[in-house]
Amino acid sequence: MTKLLPALALALAAWAPTAAAADLESTLLGEAEGLHPQALHAALASWESLHAKGGAVRPLLCVIDYALPSTAKRMWVFDLEAKRLLFHDLVAHGRNSGGDLAEWFSNEDGSYMSSLGTFLTGDAYEGKNGYSMRLYGIEPAVNDRAEARAIVLHGAPYVDEGVAATLGRLGRSLGCPAVRPAIAHELIDELKDGSVVYAWHPSLGQ
Repeated sequence: MTKLLPALALALAAWAPTAAAADLESTLLGEAEGLHPQALHAALASWESLHAKGGAVRPLLCVIDYALPSTAKRMWVFDLEAKRLLFHDLVAHGRNSGGDLAEWFSNEDGSYMSSLGTFLTGDAYEGKNGYSMRLYGIEPAVNDRAEARAIVLHGAPYVDEGVAATLGRLGRSLGCPAVRPAIAHELIDELKDGSVVYAWHPSLGQ
């Protein structure tokens, strides 16, 4: 997929929300207990930049806060048009990104680490992990190898509160943001074809 924003980091750094955007951010933050405000701010800035350039065609934003442990519900999905929260749930990280806490991230094939930054959602398909959704990383050197790495959103049985209680963490993926099978189909159908997924960690520096 073509890189839509080769200078996305600069755009995010320069983004100053309008009064309406600031109101939206405040409203969503009020519905997202536990989400780091910096994560939501960066995610909204990213969606706004992409939308202005015709990339984000749907008013849906998924924020993954990798500063939180895997045992916490650290994924939020917002309907920006309705200004409401649609999903708040568990999400796994890559096996080499860390134990309960994700600490290391990579764009390299075979790293089995999660990638950070902005992803555009693609189509849904049936794959080896069942119903899945393609993700296109648009940030050079950060996540733009996601498609080649087969980084997709899918359901996985190791994303489960029972597993977390036994292991002290969720099971881990090969780098994909894996979710509970019970919500995977509905979540993917909401997000597919032109929404934004934003994976945040303090190491992004945004």
